[in-house]
Amino acid sequence: MSTAILPAPEQLNLHAMNAPQPAPAPREFKNLRRETTVDAIAVLTFDRPDSAANIFNRATLEELNAHLDVIERDSTLRGVVLTSAKPGIFIAGADLHSLSTAPMNALREMVEFGQRVFSRLAALPLPTAAAIHGACLGGGFEVCLACDFRFATPDKATKLGLPEVQLGILPAWGGSTRLPRLIGLPKALGLILAGKTVAAKQALKLGMVDDLVPHESLLTVALAKVAKAGHKPHRPTSLAMKATNNALAANLISVWTQPKLFKETRGHYPAVLKALEVVTLGVGRTEKRSLKLEADAICLLAQTDAAKNLIRVFFLQERAKKLTFDGKAGTSPATARVERATVIGAGVMGAGIAQWLAARGVSVMLRDINTDAVARGMATVGKLFAEGVKRRTFTPVEARAAMDRISPVVDLPSLRRADVIIEAAVEKMELKKDIFRKLEQLAGPDTILATNTSALSVTELAESLCASERVVGIHFFNPVHRMQLVEVIHTPRTDAEVVRRALKFVQAMGKLPVLVKDSPGFVVNRVLMPYLVEAARLFEAGAEVTELDESMLEFGMPMGPLRLVDEVGTDVSLHVAETLASHYHRRMAVPEVLSKLVKGGHLGRKSGEGFYRHQGKEAVVGEAAERYVKDDSAANLDRVDLALRMVLLMVNEAARCVEEGIVSGPEDVDFAMIMGAGFAPFRGGPLRHVDTVGVANVVRAMNELVDEGETRFDPCGLLKDLAAKEKGFYADATVML
Repeated sequence: MSTAILPAPEQLNLHAMNAPQPAPAPREFKNLRRETTVDAIAVLTFDRPDSAANIFNRATLEELNAHLDVIERDSTLRGVVLTSAKPGIFIAGADLHSLSTAPMNALREMVEFGQRVFSRLAALPLPTAAAIHGACLGGGFEVCLACDFRFATPDKATKLGLPEVQLGILPAWGGSTRLPRLIGLPKALGLILAGKTVAAKQALKLGMVDDLVPHESLLTVALAKVAKAGHKPHRPTSLAMKATNNALAANLISVWTQPKLFKETRGHYPAVLKALEVVTLGVGRTEKRSLKLEADAICLLAQTDAAKNLIRVFFLQERAKKLTFDGKAGTSPATARVERATVIGAGVMGAGIAQWLAARGVSVMLRDINTDAVARGMATVGKLFAEGVKRRTFTPVEARAAMDRISPVVDLPSLRRADVIIEAAVEKMELKKDIFRKLEQLAGPDTILATNTSALSVTELAESLCASERVVGIHFFNPVHRMQLVEVIHTPRTDAEVVRRALKFVQAMGKLPVLVKDSPGFVVNRVLMPYLVEAARLFEAGAEVTELDESMLEFGMPMGPLRLVDEVGTDVSLHVAETLASHYHRRMAVPEVLSKLVKGGHLGRKSGEGFYRHQGKEAVVGEAAERYVKDDSAANLDRVDLALRMVLLMVNEAARCVEEGIVSGPEDVDFAMIMGAGFAPFRGGPLRHVDTVGVANVVRAMNELVDEGETRFDPCGLLKDLAAKEKGFYADATVML
C-alpha cells in the first residue's frame, strides 16, 4: 500500500465513512489537531493558536490525552505521527508560567498527569513517530522520547535537548527515565546534567534521533516509516548499554561524578546533583519507579530559591527579546531590518561586532586608521569564523559567505546608505567627537549613529553634533560572540524612534538588550567597578589574591574579581575606574595598585602578567603586584567577610541605579548584571539577592562598616527607605528579618 502525506478533505471524509466511528471528542481542540491519512495513520499536529511557539500547558496535555482516547479505541489505525505546524518550533517545552506559580499539590498533579499522558503514548500498540523540525526542548523532546521513532531536519532551527537543569529543575515527564534507556547512561548524563541543547547532526550521532530528513520530506518519511513498521517495534539492547544501564554501573558512575559536580557548582545548583541521583537510580529500576523519582525530585527542586531565580532569569531573557521603548511598537523604520552597517575601529571589539553582524546577514564596512590595523581586524574576524566552524556553529561555506560580507576600508566613502554606524574606537572622548563629526557628514539622514563606549558620556558625545538626536549607545560586551547582553543607552536628546530602531536592531541580531539612560558607566560597569575596586583595595590591605578570588567563586561568581581584572586588562579596568571615580569621587577612589601595574607594563593576560602570571590558559599568582601591598589590615579577614565587603558595594550601586531612574526597575539591573557580568544566576541578581537576605540585614551590615570608618559603605537613600518600611525591591520578596 502506498503512503501518502495528509490527504485532501474529501479523502479524509471517505475514510471516515468506511471506518468504525470513534466516540466524539469531549472538547474542542485548539492546540492539537488530529487527521487521518488514507493509509490509516493518525497525524497529530501541534499548533498553538496566536503564538509562534508550541508549549505544553495543561490544555495541550488534556488535548493529547483526549486524542489518545480516540486512537486507542480506533482499531483501524496503523500508526501515529506527531508533527508541528510552526515554521521554526516543534515544541519549545513546558509552560513555565504555570509550573512556576502552581502550588505544590497542583505542581505534582501536573507533573504526574504529564507522565501518564506520555506513558499512554509510549504504551500504544501501534508504531509511533515524531517528525521534528525546529526547537524540540524539554517537554517537547520528552514527548518525542515516548515515540518509537524520531526523525529530524538538519536545519539550523532544529535543536534538541533537555535544558531543565538550567532552570533549577530536571526533566520530569519521562526525560530522566527514557533518555538513558535510549542512548545509554553516560551519554544521557552528559546531556541532562549540562542542560545541553544539540543540533540535529549531533543528536543523530548521539542516537537521540533515528535519521535526518529534509524539511520538505519530513512528514512523508515519518508516515512511511510508521506504515512500513506495521507493529510496535522492539529495540534490542546493545551489550554496551547493558554494561552501563544497571544498578551497579550506575552507582559507580554516580560516586565518581558527584564530587566533580559539587566542585563545579559549589553546591549552588541543587538540580544538577539531584538529576544525577534520579537518573542513576532510575536506570536500574522499573519505568514506573523511575518516573516517581522524577516527580518527587522536581517537586522538591521547584521550592528552592535557585529554581525560582533561574526561572525568573529565563522570563527576563524572554522579556528582553520583546522589549520596546515607551511601550510603542514604532513605525515602519523601526521594524525594517538592518541590511548595511559600518563599524569604526577594527580592534578586538570592532572586529567582534563586525563578525557577529556579518554572520547574521548584514553587509559590514570595517574601517580603521591604516591598512595594518584593518588587516589585523580582518585576521581577528577570520579567526572567529574559523573557531565557529570548528564548533560547528557555521559550515565552511557559511563562514566564507559571511567573511565576504565584510569590506575592509581605510578611507570612508559616503555612508548615506548605511542603516547603522557603530563606533568602537579607543576610549578617548576627543577622538570620538572628532570621529562622530566626520560620520555626521558622511551618514544619511536616517542613519543611526551609535557608540560602543563602555563608560564615556553618550550625552557629551551627542552634544558635539548637530544631529544629536540620532546618537545612541549600543554597548556590546567582550567577547561579542559569547556575551548576550547589549546596553542600549539613550540621552535626553535621543529621538524616541532612534531608540526603538536601536532596540529592534539589537534584537534582530540575536542579542538581549537592556535599556539605560545615559549615566557614567551605564549599568554593568557602574555596578561592577566598585566591586573590582574593592577587591584591589583589599589586596593592597593584605588580602591574598587566591582568597579574594575564591571568596567570590564560593559566592557564585564565574570568575574571581582579580582574575577578571587580568582578563579585561588592568589598563582597561584603570580607565573605567578613573572615569567613574571622576563622577563618584566621594565613594570611589582608584587603588594605586592598578595604576602602578599599568605603568609597569603589567596589563594582565595580554601582557603575560598582572595579579596573575599567565601561561596559555593557565594562571598562577604573580609577583608583580605583591610589591604594592600597603599593610595587613585585611590579612585576617575570612572569605565570608571578604565576599561581604565586595558584594555590599555592588548592591549599593545597583540600588542607586534604580534610585536615580536610569533603568525602569530593579529587574533591569538584575538582568544586566547576570547577563553582562555573570552575577550568580541562582541568586537572581544583586537586588533579588538583597531581598532574599533582607534589606534591613544588608543596611545593618553596611552601617557597621561605616561605624568602623569605611564611609564608602554608606547605604543609599533607597536602601535605607526600604529597610525602614520593611519592604524589598520586589513585591514577592522573601525578607528574613
